[in-house]
Amino acid sequence: MTYDFRLHFTQELGNHFGPATDSWPATAERVTPFLAIVVDALGVDDGLRWFEAARQRVLEDERDDSFGFAHYLDTATGAHEDITLPVVAAFEALKGAYEVARRERSVDVDMYFECAAQACSRLGQARRDRREQLEQGRERRVAAQ
Repeated sequence: MTYDFRLHFTQELGNHFGPATDSWPATAERVTPFLAIVVDALGVDDGLRWFEAARQRVLEDERDDSFGFAHYLDTATGAHEDITLPVVAAFEALKGAYEVARRERSVDVDMYFECAAQACSRLGQARRDRREQLEQGRERRVAAQ
């Protein structure tokens, strides 16, 4: 799953920064593995939900910094209610991505989370389309028999 996510995430970064990867911020390369861990651990649908929650927190952070990113993420995603190895891995990876991304002054942190959410959305749609094609193929084979 990581390969598919990384491919879609890279495409989203290209849509945002342009095709010349040497002009991308240095943090793009460092953030990618962290975000891929989230999708590997949780899957595309929950990864999307977590990226959207992270993005919302970053946007709210500009208005009010009364709680830290980790606390908000824990509450928004319900991570504290389901402490499994995949949830812990995703939680720590997303915190890591946040810490790395916010070191880049030329990039808004929420942009990475937005690109990750878009990548999950595309990937999820592609998988749903493929499942539908397979199901239609099965139905045609059954009907032809």
